[in-house]
Amino acid sequence: MKPIKKIVILGGGTAGWLTAAVIASHHKLNTHSNIKLSLIESSDIPTVGVGEGTWPTMKNTLQAIGLTEQDFLKTCQATFKQGGKFVGWVTGEDFYHHPFTVPMGYERVDIAPYLDDVQQFSDLANYQQAICEAGLGPKVPTDPDYNAKLNYAYHLDAGAFADMLKRHCRDNLGVHHLVKTVESVTQGIDGSIQSLLFTDGESISGDLFIDCSGAAAVLIDKTLGVKKHSTKDILLNDSALAIQLPYSSETSPIASMTIATAQSVGWVWDIGLQKRRGVGYVYASDFIDDKNAEEILIQYAEKTHSKAELAELKVRKICFEPGYRKEIWKKNCVAVGMAAGFVEPLEATAIMLVEQSAKFIAENLPVNETSMEVVSKRFNQKMQYRWQRIIDFLKLHYMLTQRKEAYWRAQANVSSLPESLKDDLLIWQTRGPQTSDFDSAIELFPAASYQYVLYGMGFKPDYQQHVHLYTMAAQADAIIQRNLSVKESLLNSLPTNREYFLT
Repeated sequence: MKPIKKIVILGGGTAGWLTAAVIASHHKLNTHSNIKLSLIESSDIPTVGVGEGTWPTMKNTLQAIGLTEQDFLKTCQATFKQGGKFVGWVTGEDFYHHPFTVPMGYERVDIAPYLDDVQQFSDLANYQQAICEAGLGPKVPTDPDYNAKLNYAYHLDAGAFADMLKRHCRDNLGVHHLVKTVESVTQGIDGSIQSLLFTDGESISGDLFIDCSGAAAVLIDKTLGVKKHSTKDILLNDSALAIQLPYSSETSPIASMTIATAQSVGWVWDIGLQKRRGVGYVYASDFIDDKNAEEILIQYAEKTHSKAELAELKVRKICFEPGYRKEIWKKNCVAVGMAAGFVEPLEATAIMLVEQSAKFIAENLPVNETSMEVVSKRFNQKMQYRWQRIIDFLKLHYMLTQRKEAYWRAQANVSSLPESLKDDLLIWQTRGPQTSDFDSAIELFPAASYQYVLYGMGFKPDYQQHVHLYTMAAQADAIIQRNLSVKESLLNSLPTNREYFLT
């Protein structure tokens, strides 16, 4: 019945400092002295400062930890992200959108059964696609923090974000910060972690340890032996090259969505920040070597920059082993961020999972060792479901392709599909995705997200199997007309993404 009073987070970066901020703000550590939260980070681990995308949950998270939106936007070079645009994923000559605003009529009328071309679903059911194509932002400068006419998330500089969180945690939230390098870990008789010994001879003990040490997974893996479950047989990518591209001028347009452009192997992300773009090429090393991968990245960058300009820029290699741990919380240690797992950058799930994990820990912080057993069990159950759904949703982007390259045929091979996705696709052969297809009350990717991807890639169920159910053509047409009206109004009233940041 030992009480949980001392929380130790190992590792900084976005995962460590965001977790610290969520727990500290929830438990009011700046005024509440019964719990002590310490974060240890090593000074010799550099931050990978590529542009990163978030999910709309970030608005609530920033508000909950006490940051103003305007300070965040300015400090982190952040811009508004309203969804994703997928270019060339079906035939090489196509594109579709996954916007953050749900379709009009969502959960009442799915307009897809009434469309001749199902790939028009996003444009006809959701005005946000047109807003993104026009390069407009989701709000006007007079809108309050974290409120807008459309749903949105952010693109941000991950290094600047981590630094902002660090200052906020230390100065305002009561988090104790130590710059140390771990030399060894002390464990109890039952295997639980007791303390961390540093290279300078000092140590720190704790009741709950949160492993945010990234791919090194110092506590959850190297100490407790929880190995990663590989997803390489499902999601093939394991490498990325990243580059930072400056804008040609201070008034250059800023894209309103993450642009993911398919290549012969893998895909290129393009993320617009206020002062530069973060561009990266994600690929599978089994299908292309690093030299040819860099050539593909440079060819993409040459659309906006000369070879001379690109020669001055540094290309960074990022390797990752796709997978996750099935036991993320073991004994008195819980992994958050890349220490828990990472599959690939598609759909910006990494930071979203940090938010979800930190929120659960904060709201269910065990009061003693006995309750920790129950909390850890529930946490693992919830996270297993979320990892399964993330993997299914990401795989959905690949398996409907019509591209003929070996990489894309391998991604679409039915043997690489998870059984849970096969089951869903079997049901969706005769109807579209519905909220009843999902078990969680709070889905990371709701039925609307699946509709956007399925219909956007040209997957149309055989509605004739239950034709008697589709008698709402008039209502569907009314939704399309209403969407057109709202679209025209917003196109005439919203500033561009760039104009918002020039005011």
